[in-house]
Amino acid sequence: MTQTLPPQQSETPAGPPSMSPPELARWFWRQLTSMRVALFLLFLLALAAVPGSVVPQREANPLAALDWAERNPDLATWAERLGLFDVYSTPWFSAIYLLLMISLVGCIIPRIGLHWRALRARPPAPPSRLTRMPAHLERAVPADPDVVLDAAERALRARRFRVDRVDDQRAAAGTSTGVALAAERGYLKETGNLMFHLALVVVLVSVAAGGLFGYRGTVLVVEGDGFANSPIQYDGLTAGARFTAADLPPFALTVDEFVMEFEPDGPAMGSPSNFEAAVTLERTPGAPPEQTTIRVNSPLEVDGTLVHLLNPGYAPQVTVRGPDGDVLFSQPVPFLPQDSSFTSTGVVKVPQADLPDIGLQGIFLPTGVIAENGPESVFPGLGNPVLVLTAWQGDLGLDDGVAQSIYRLDTTDMTQLTTGDEPFRAALDLGSSIELPDGAGSVSFDGVSTWVNLQVSRNSGKELALLGAVLAIAGLLPTLFVRRRRCWVRVHTQHPDGATVLTIAGLDRVYSGDAGELDEELAAVAAAVEEELS
Repeated sequence: MTQTLPPQQSETPAGPPSMSPPELARWFWRQLTSMRVALFLLFLLALAAVPGSVVPQREANPLAALDWAERNPDLATWAERLGLFDVYSTPWFSAIYLLLMISLVGCIIPRIGLHWRALRARPPAPPSRLTRMPAHLERAVPADPDVVLDAAERALRARRFRVDRVDDQRAAAGTSTGVALAAERGYLKETGNLMFHLALVVVLVSVAAGGLFGYRGTVLVVEGDGFANSPIQYDGLTAGARFTAADLPPFALTVDEFVMEFEPDGPAMGSPSNFEAAVTLERTPGAPPEQTTIRVNSPLEVDGTLVHLLNPGYAPQVTVRGPDGDVLFSQPVPFLPQDSSFTSTGVVKVPQADLPDIGLQGIFLPTGVIAENGPESVFPGLGNPVLVLTAWQGDLGLDDGVAQSIYRLDTTDMTQLTTGDEPFRAALDLGSSIELPDGAGSVSFDGVSTWVNLQVSRNSGKELALLGAVLAIAGLLPTLFVRRRRCWVRVHTQHPDGATVLTIAGLDRVYSGDAGELDEELAAVAAAVEEELS
């Protein structure tokens, strides 16, 4: 009789149990503090800094950032949303920065404990057969085994090995004196590695300190004008969370003269040769004025605050008169350089109460010539100043309550002045003037001044950053050039003529691909023993 067995029910194997919150936290911490993640975060931080070198930063150069935004209006909208004009202050950059610091600290602290225990540990005992090691040699020395062993110990210590005498119980029976030497060196390699990573933490802390307590502001000053160190005087001011207006030193300065010199000829023709500003400084209100000079890479220092020279330019002196000859506007107007020849662009805004406003768009050519494509500058110095203007009339929008750029003319509610059927355009030489169409007035080009963009900053963590850089270099050198190496020495008296056989073996802790260097070191140790006992 055949029995039918019931079908076996297959059970789906159960998966691994889910991790509890503490286990998940420990797993996340192990991943975050691993060297692999630390290197990835370091690469990610470098990648995140790339936009800061491509897109002009408002903190460093607000004029260049404004000009870039005007030339790329579509990209500027997305750059503003993503914070690309202030990359180093964005939340996403700060998040990478903080994760990197936590990863480095969590990775370094356990390694310091392991390294400290390794420094206090004895070198490992020699293996039973030294001749099986990758690098080894044997020499017959005509001396007693104890004398040979003492000489080998001195030779190893002379080569900066840490030497320990150990019981040689693992050697083949009857072949050893019962004592062998175990030596190790290269601990400085790991010490340097830890120092390098600690230096990275020091640099990160210094940057954080500078971000909390430091500040950086920029201000454009025309030659002959002054500047007082107050927040309302800055064109742009970026400060840390712990910064207050009281942290600004109460100094004031006047740019008496700003000199721009360029190479007149040769392969470097047109390259800057000297930028310097002669200034009058008052360190505190009522203090006697001081005459000093600010140069490139030679900033002015006032109570821990540095005043640097940034990008300079020209400010044409423009005078605008109304239909009745009254002066409506007369002052130097900063123009922004557009190329290495300092071809510069700028605008003049002249509001009027009872008549339409006047707006001038201009191109300033320091050494202007008439080329096939129109006027252009062939040298950045003031050789033949030419001011090319076009004029608009209407509403400048200055009463709308909306902030405007002083370097851009909003022509939405304005009409361009024309001469016949062509737009009005005039090229003024220095000292010349021209009448505007439709009796709108006149414009004269009276002179040229220079202007300079000053950066006033205090970096509270610069000394700490310098210390971190020095520590990083000091730690990197042993990491690159020191090798972790072990060496063992055993002596026995089984040589046919009764001499002592000296066996030396070595091993590199990290394979370097160059075994010949280890062989040379073992030979040098044996040679030192033989020389001492000869």
